[in-house]
Amino acid sequence: MDAERDSMIRKFQKELNAGTVSLVLLAMLERSPEPMYGYEIAKGMSVGLGGEAPVKQGTLYPVLRSMEGNGLLTSRVEPSVSGPPRKYYSITDHGRAVLSDWTAAWARTREFVDATLEGDGG
Repeated sequence: MDAERDSMIRKFQKELNAGTVSLVLLAMLERSPEPMYGYEIAKGMSVGLGGEAPVKQGTLYPVLRSMEGNGLLTSRVEPSVSGPPRKYYSITDHGRAVLSDWTAAWARTREFVDATLEGDGG
């Protein structure tokens, strides 16, 4: 693959990831029986993708902070025996409501894209 195409693919993937990462984060936290910390979330996002998450761990933390600032998540800090304290995140009731809305929007978007790519849309 030439460098220009590779660059275009990376840009496209970055744009796709922008919204889907927040959706996946909420879904993961909603399904988790316990609060999760950043590394656990990043590791969970890479499952099924050959160990490669769609977002770098360093860019995950600003997303988590933003979602917490918007009332979608709460957090608590706990000491860790193996390093610095860990910040554990949980989804809020508001986050669950937003997840429901975003899931419906994702389904509509996915149907539209799939139909268009398969030649059934537009």
